[in-house]
Amino acid sequence: MSLLRLPVLALLATLPLAAAEPPAKHPLGVDDIWSVVRVGRPVASPDGKVVVYPRSTWDAAKNRMLSDLWLQPVAGGPGRRLTAHEAGESAPAFSPDGSRLAFVSKRDGDKEAQLYVIRLDGGEAERWTEMPLGAQSPRWTADGRRIVFVSAVWGESLETTKAELAKREKEEKTRVRATVSESRLVRYWDRWIEADQWAHLFAVDAATRAVTDLTPGMKRLGNLEDGGIVFDVARDGSVVFAANATEPPYRTMNTDLFLVPAAGGAPRDLTADNPAEDGHPVFSPDGRTVAYGREAKGDGWPDRTRLALLDLATGKTNVLTEAWDLVPEEWSFTPDGKTLVFRAEARARTNVYSLPVAGGTPNVVWKGGRATSLALAGASDLVFGATSFRRPAELAAVKLDGSGLRSLTSWNDAQMAGIAFGEEREVVFKGAGGDDVQMWVVYPPGFEKGRKYPLVHVVHGGPIGTSGDEFHARWNAHAFAAPGYVVAMVNFHGSSSFGQAFIESILGAPGDKPFRDVMAATDLLVAEGSVDPKRMAATGGSYGGYLVNWIAGQTDRFAALVTHAGIYSLLGQFASDLAYGRQHSYGGFPYTNASAIERWSPNRYAAQLKTPMLVVHGEKDFRVPITQGLELYGVLTAKGVPARLVAYPDENHWVLKGNDAKHWYGEVLGWLARWLK
Repeated sequence: MSLLRLPVLALLATLPLAAAEPPAKHPLGVDDIWSVVRVGRPVASPDGKVVVYPRSTWDAAKNRMLSDLWLQPVAGGPGRRLTAHEAGESAPAFSPDGSRLAFVSKRDGDKEAQLYVIRLDGGEAERWTEMPLGAQSPRWTADGRRIVFVSAVWGESLETTKAELAKREKEEKTRVRATVSESRLVRYWDRWIEADQWAHLFAVDAATRAVTDLTPGMKRLGNLEDGGIVFDVARDGSVVFAANATEPPYRTMNTDLFLVPAAGGAPRDLTADNPAEDGHPVFSPDGRTVAYGREAKGDGWPDRTRLALLDLATGKTNVLTEAWDLVPEEWSFTPDGKTLVFRAEARARTNVYSLPVAGGTPNVVWKGGRATSLALAGASDLVFGATSFRRPAELAAVKLDGSGLRSLTSWNDAQMAGIAFGEEREVVFKGAGGDDVQMWVVYPPGFEKGRKYPLVHVVHGGPIGTSGDEFHARWNAHAFAAPGYVVAMVNFHGSSSFGQAFIESILGAPGDKPFRDVMAATDLLVAEGSVDPKRMAATGGSYGGYLVNWIAGQTDRFAALVTHAGIYSLLGQFASDLAYGRQHSYGGFPYTNASAIERWSPNRYAAQLKTPMLVVHGEKDFRVPITQGLELYGVLTAKGVPARLVAYPDENHWVLKGNDAKHWYGEVLGWLARWLK
C-alpha cells in the first residue's frame, strides 16, 4: 500500500519523531531569585532515619516568606509535608522516642510565638506555652518529660513580666516612650535593647504543661542576634549555655559558658579563666564533656575560634584546633562520642569536616561549594545544605568517611535548568605586598573571547567575610553578570577562610591592602583583554560599601559606583550598635589616635569625589547608621557629582523584604546600565 493512501494518523505514526525543542533559556533575573524554594537547617530524628527542615517560599501578594516543616528520609526518596499553617513554623526538635516534634509558631490568637508539639503519626499541633514575651529554641530532655526553651522576662520573673505588660497596656496612650541608658550597649542591629529585659531558660512539663524558670533572677545578655540564649541539654537534664559575663555598663563584653542543674538554680561560670569569647556549647553523649568555641584574645580582637573540649569533672580545657588555621562552626558529637563533625570555610568554600576527639588534623568529608548547615543523622550519615553559584541550597547526605554522597531534595533543579548561566573561574593573583589573593570571575551568558565587556566588582562585607561559591539572594554573582558584565569577586586581605594572619593584615589600615587587591585584580582582567577599561564599576555593601567609598576618593578609573550601607566616616562608626573592637580595626580610639583613624576615613577625601554614585541605605540600620549614607549623598550632591539616594524605611543592614529586594536589584542594575552602556 502506498504511503499516500494511509490515513493521516497512521502516516504520522510511520514518520520519525522530531526532537522536542527545549524551552529557551534566559539569564538569571530577580524574579528567578525570589521564586527559589529556600531549604533551612535540617534536624535529625533520634534513629537517624529522617530529618525535618523548614521549607520556605516567598508569597508575593503578602510580601513575606511562608515556611512549613517537611520530613525527608535520609536514605533518599520523596519527603512529606508535616505542617501547613499560614503562620509558618521554625526551630523543630524531635522528642527522644521520635514520636513527636516540637516547634515554634505564632498561630491564631498568639500575641507572640509559642511552643507547639505535633505527633508524627497524625493529628493537629498543640500549643504548650503561653509565654508573655514568646518562646524559642526548644530542646527535649533525654527522658522526654520536659522541653527546655528560651523566653524573655522583664525584671526578675514571669510575674514581674506580666505586671510590666499590664502596666504598659493601661498606660498605652500616656506612657512616655524614651530610651534611657547608662550602658555602652544601647541597641543591636535594628532594635533598641530593652532596659531590664533578660532572656531566661525555662522548662515545660510534658504531662502538666507547667512551666519552670531554670534561671530565676538571672540578668545576663545572651545571644544578641535573636535575643535568646545558645544552650544544650545533657542526658541528666542539666543545661549549659553561653552568656555575657561582664557587668553593666558593659565597657567590655565577654561571653562565657554557664552550667545550670536540671532543677534550675544559680548558673555556674565554667570558663571564667578565659578573658576572650567562649560560645556554642554542645554536650558529649555521656554529658561529661562540653565541646565549644574558644577565642584566645579578648577586648574585641578579631580572633579566630578554636574548637575546644571542657572536662566538667576537672574543669580542664583541651583545645583541639590550635594548630589548624581555620574556623570551625556548627559542631556536634557522633553517638559514640569519639568524633566531632563541623563546617568550616576554606579558601572561599565551606566544607564539612570530621575530627577525632583525641586530636589530630580535621578530615574533609565534603568539599564545597558551600555547606549552609549540618546535622548528624544516626552514627554515620551527615545531612547538610549544599549550594553553589548555580544551585540554591538543597539537602544532601554523605557518610562520615566521605562516601555515599547523594542529593535528598531538588526543589529548584527544574527552575535552574531553564537559566542561561555564564562560566565561573577561580583565579589566584598577586595582590598587595606580593601575596596570593583569590577571586572568582563570573562571565555573562554567551561570553565571547576577544570581545570587551563592562567589569563589575562585587565587594563583600565584613571585612571578615568571604565571597564564596554560593547562590546568594542579595549579591548574586550571576544576576550581576546577566546584563552582559564580567563580575569580579575579590577575597582581598582581611577576608576569612585564608588564615588568621590574612585577617589581621589590615588592622589599623582598613582601606590599604584591600584597595590594592581590587586594583590589582582590575589590572589583571583588563590585561587579559576581556574588560573594557572605560566601562568599569565597583559595588559593595557594609565593609564592601566602605571600600567602594574609599575607592571613590582614591581613583577615577571607574565609570560608576554603588555603595550599600557603606561607611563614609570611620569616626562616625562609633555610633554603631557595636563599637567593641573598632580600636583594633581602625588603629585606635577617637580620644587616643584620631589622626590614624581619619587617615583611612573616606570622608577625608571628599575633594577627589567625581565618580557617579548610587547610595543605598536602610533606615533601621544600626550597624552602619543611615547618617553615613546621608553624609556621603549630601557631599556628592553639593559637589554636583551625579548621585542617587535609595533609602528603605523598613529595612535594616540588609534588604530582606521581597518587594524591597526586587526594587533594590532594579535600582542597582539600573544604575550600572545607565553608566556602563
